[in-house]
Amino acid sequence: MTEPDKRPETKPAEPPASLIVGIDLGTTNSLAAAVFEHGPEAIHKPGQGPIVPSVLLRKEGRWVVGEAARAQRTEAPERTVFSVKRLMGRDIQDLAEDLPRLPYTVEAAQRGLVKVRVGDETFTPQELSAEILKAVKREAEEALGMPIERAVVTVPAYFDDAQRQATRDAGRIAGLEVVRIVNEPTAAAIAYGLDEQQRGTVAVYDLGGGTFDISILELSGSVFKVLSTHGDTHLGGDDFDHEVAQEIKRRILADRPDAELERPGPSMLLRKIGEQIKIDLSGADETPFSVELPGQNLQFSDVFAAETLNRLIEPYLDSTLESCRKALDAAGKTPEQIDDVVLVGGSSRIPLVRRKVEGFFGRRPNVSIDPDEVVAIGAGVQGHLLAGGRRDYVLLDVIPLSLGIETLGGTFSKLITANTTIPAQATELFTTYVDNQTGVDLNIYQGEREFVRDCRNLGRFKLKGLPAMPAGLPKVEVAFLVDANGILTVSAVEQRSGQEARIEVIPSHGLTNAEIERIMDEAIEHAVDDLNQRQMVEFRNMAQAVFQGIEKAWPEAEEMLPKAQRVRIRAQMEMVKRAAAGENPIALRFEMDQLGELTRPLADTNMGRAALTELRKFFEDHSGDEHDSG
Repeated sequence: MTEPDKRPETKPAEPPASLIVGIDLGTTNSLAAAVFEHGPEAIHKPGQGPIVPSVLLRKEGRWVVGEAARAQRTEAPERTVFSVKRLMGRDIQDLAEDLPRLPYTVEAAQRGLVKVRVGDETFTPQELSAEILKAVKREAEEALGMPIERAVVTVPAYFDDAQRQATRDAGRIAGLEVVRIVNEPTAAAIAYGLDEQQRGTVAVYDLGGGTFDISILELSGSVFKVLSTHGDTHLGGDDFDHEVAQEIKRRILADRPDAELERPGPSMLLRKIGEQIKIDLSGADETPFSVELPGQNLQFSDVFAAETLNRLIEPYLDSTLESCRKALDAAGKTPEQIDDVVLVGGSSRIPLVRRKVEGFFGRRPNVSIDPDEVVAIGAGVQGHLLAGGRRDYVLLDVIPLSLGIETLGGTFSKLITANTTIPAQATELFTTYVDNQTGVDLNIYQGEREFVRDCRNLGRFKLKGLPAMPAGLPKVEVAFLVDANGILTVSAVEQRSGQEARIEVIPSHGLTNAEIERIMDEAIEHAVDDLNQRQMVEFRNMAQAVFQGIEKAWPEAEEMLPKAQRVRIRAQMEMVKRAAAGENPIALRFEMDQLGELTRPLADTNMGRAALTELRKFFEDHSGDEHDSG
């Protein structure tokens, strides 16, 4: 729910020599931020916004990422992938409700993984998220004029271990060292707390595109302590878009029962319209909309009221308030004891969201920092701290869900309970039930229920090499360690023999190190070819934009320019088209340069400005590309 960002034409501030950026890897949008001399700020090029839509389009064997992919999503729905964050660290059963809503195909893979199929190719959610991270990294590098190698990446507070591991893997595939994973509400609190020097108890209500979190934090001088967290990694603005799209679909079918709206094309179009209606109703009581499907000779227009949107999304919002109650109970607080309520996430712009939150907490929520940027800014501040910057605060975060193992009868034995401050460690002794047993299987789970069948399996750990002893004699100490990123590691030692037991980890819902290395090796092997293909896609898109600008103003050009000059421009446009049909980005760049020279005299005319603006942007964005492509 981000409006076009019209930034002033200012030069980015000088980045610090040692830089760790903060990246908000979002369901709908992603962006980076860093701390400069004047303070923390979202990273952006002059005159542009920092947002990179988390949308991918597979085109000519390459990924187009961001706004260009988002703009073309209705034209190629079967090749467009979005809401990847909802797939991270989850298996096919987890995604049962999502799959009917998605125009692309999601398949089950080994070890509980899922893969997205696009044509004849398949990709893991980690690989897809890595492409989004690469796009954010590339945009930030171009804005700062320096390479970025390290980042703090944010995740929903309610992400479990598998989802955090998947996020870290995505960063590694993208060529980033993820130095810290920070919970999104905690990052938002850092941004607010440092900016306003707050004290007291703060509730951070984070409603994004695909996830919801509520965190209760205590800010006391230089200490940021998370008291509790709750949420739903399966609730957000995507659900609101779906509900609006379904309402539109019901209205169309009432008028045209024969309409085919389940296919990827119409489905994506309805989703796109639904999203725009949601955005428009954040500032209006009603908004008109129209649906056109020429292939079905269908044209439908109507008006969507804010009252209807409120009715559709209210059950979701009531669910978020139930999470707020649970988080308050876990923190031992009442709504009256909350000193400030901070809203985060694009979906928090919806007026009903703000009214509901205000009614629940009894105070008007704080939206003084852009809800779309606040998480990245907080992550940027944390990155600055880790890079050796200001060290005047301490961050004490918590794990979202209890961790433990399966015990006799399928019960869940918790070793580390929910909302324990991290880093955290716990140990427990186990023994054998069979004589001369030399190996023990341990199943690791995360959740709050009493039986493992109702919890989340994180992996199976095989302890080998135990000395042969009678049943009940071995003493195997299993240690759980949750690091500052909320990621779990497990080790074990047999105490009687003093020998450390060897542990083999079979990851659930995750990539092995070998798979990550293979993906990275393939990326390096194909780096030059990939860059050339990416540049060809970008250059072709830019050529189309330039052509449109020239064609739009051509009637005026016929009155103002000599015939010979017009003929040369037309001839050069044909040269650009021929180069665009090839696979050589340097050749296309050369022909675009020639077109730029021919159209340069038009700079002082009204008709030339649109085309020249595109050309000027092209030259600025791709200066030095010949060197890069070589």
